[in-house]
Amino acid sequence: MEKINAIITGIGGYVPDYVLNNEELSRMVDTNDEWIMTRVGIRERRILTEEGLGTSYMARKAAKQLIQKTGVDPDTIDALIVTTSSADYKFPSTASIVLGKLGLKNAFAFDFWAACCGFLYTLDVAASMIQCGRYKKIIVIGADKMSSMVDYKDRSTCALFGDGAAAVLLEATTEQNIGVMDSYFRTDGKGLPFLHMKAGGSVCPPSHFTVDHRLHYLYQEGRTVFRYAVTNMSDDSMLIAERNGLNKDNIDWVIPHQANMRIIEAVAKRLDLPMEKVMVNIEHYGNTSAATIPLALWDNEEKLKKGDNMILTAFGAGFVHGASYLKWAYDGVKAGK
Repeated sequence: MEKINAIITGIGGYVPDYVLNNEELSRMVDTNDEWIMTRVGIRERRILTEEGLGTSYMARKAAKQLIQKTGVDPDTIDALIVTTSSADYKFPSTASIVLGKLGLKNAFAFDFWAACCGFLYTLDVAASMIQCGRYKKIIVIGADKMSSMVDYKDRSTCALFGDGAAAVLLEATTEQNIGVMDSYFRTDGKGLPFLHMKAGGSVCPPSHFTVDHRLHYLYQEGRTVFRYAVTNMSDDSMLIAERNGLNKDNIDWVIPHQANMRIIEAVAKRLDLPMEKVMVNIEHYGNTSAATIPLALWDNEEKLKKGDNMILTAFGAGFVHGASYLKWAYDGVKAGK
């Protein structure tokens, strides 16, 4: 029996129209363009401002573009997975809402939570589902409406995050040496004090007190998170490169989680790679959490060539971290934005 591999066969993406740039942000909180660019490298971020629209809206837009670009028959989709930290509701799953809006008749859907590592973890799970032979086509969506959990009175975090979504179609193939080749994931488990939302869960349910004390916003101890992110993303990328015989000469692309430009540069330096080989779009989108890596692929799709060696790496709340080795499966096409 031939080995089944899982390959990405298309990408769709969506970012909201509204652009919140540093100049406007500086009128909301005590900050400025130079301070933000020097520390994190973000000039603007997209914000979903329309009332009543959440993460599922962006996820659906990205998936719809994906379906149109690839020409895949929606009735042949086996599963749809949304990875997000900003679900529309506690229940039902955001994925079920997206599936319903898309009218997928023969698929099941579920959400996957792994913070900013969500896309990497979900891609690996979906690849395993395909490699076992039970499923042939799975849509994986990374989507987050980070503006829904950001305190725009907190200068240390409000400049970092934006909203967006991107979707990939993962398909089965018997072609060898292609697709999702290898992954390395770990969870530290000690990250809770440094990056979390204090209220809204079962430990501290919503109340007048939690609302009055602004406990429903993202909390982050930036220095600690930065240090862990640099170390783990660099170490994980080096490990996945070494065990797959990858080096500065045969790595075509590194696609890092877009959290901080200094983290991205540190990972590139550790791999001894020029920045020309690193996908970067943080300047325009900020940190869109689970959407950053697929959005970077979407932005750069036309540059990609079949057989390109890619290392994807991310770090997020938990602390969760890891890296994947992906061998690209098709020559790039225009992103279709």
